[in-house]
Amino acid sequence: MNNIFQKRRARLLAMKALRGTYLPPEQIITCPGCGQESPRREVADNLSVCPKCGYHWPVGAYYRLGFLLDAGSFRELDPKLPAENPLSFPGYPEKLQTARRRTGLSEAVVTAVGAIQGQRCVTAVLDSRFLMGSMSAAVGEKLTLAVEYAGRNRLPLIIFSASGGARMQEGILSLMQMAKTSAALARFSEKGLLYLSVLTDPTTGGVTASFASLGDIILAEPGALIGFAGPRVIEQTIGQQLPEGFQRAEFMMEHGFVDAIVPRARLREVLGQLLMLHGKGGRHG
Repeated sequence: MNNIFQKRRARLLAMKALRGTYLPPEQIITCPGCGQESPRREVADNLSVCPKCGYHWPVGAYYRLGFLLDAGSFRELDPKLPAENPLSFPGYPEKLQTARRRTGLSEAVVTAVGAIQGQRCVTAVLDSRFLMGSMSAAVGEKLTLAVEYAGRNRLPLIIFSASGGARMQEGILSLMQMAKTSAALARFSEKGLLYLSVLTDPTTGGVTASFASLGDIILAEPGALIGFAGPRVIEQTIGQQLPEGFQRAEFMMEHGFVDAIVPRARLREVLGQLLMLHGKGGRHG
């Protein structure tokens, strides 16, 4: 019976993952990084990474979980926790409906229990296809519940960030999620548990200024934009030209903000090794 449930979980995740690609629909696509053309199928088989220059296309939450988690280990947490419209912001319900219909998501984050190379963990993945992965009250609640679940069950936690920041349609309620998620992570840390933060393109705004920066170990995908305000805003504010590659993952690693840059093809292996070395997860049965 357990094998049947595992197969159903794997099949469900695979079906959802198919909708999580950002690749253009054309059979031959042009890479934004190097400008060269590649067959779409070849790029897709390479985890949405350009085979010529290594440019990483953004990927959806279920897509990422599909190639990271062990087959049959995926179990989603709080799948039915959608955003509301607490400020009666004009047009916001329609935007939410459009985002849900286009992505198949109920909100901009998917949280789950699973295993990576046999090591059990709790994962949360922000999806920038849903209103740029912006942090609503529902996103903050789902993240907090995931952190608390990991704490109760003494499991390591991995959060993959991809966000444009706080969701303006929810005003101060959105900004409050910075403190809420940070407080949950502080309680989690007091238990001596491991939190791995993985920054993907883009990680900006209130997400960067809260939970994304609080990992015990902070990893990033190559070329990811990481920062609070965008480069153009900073240049206009200070009236100076910024260095080449400012706020990209490589620049952040050189300046000590990121511990390591991990290509997508090696992410599962590296995360599995970190979970095993820190020994907080236990083997998946």
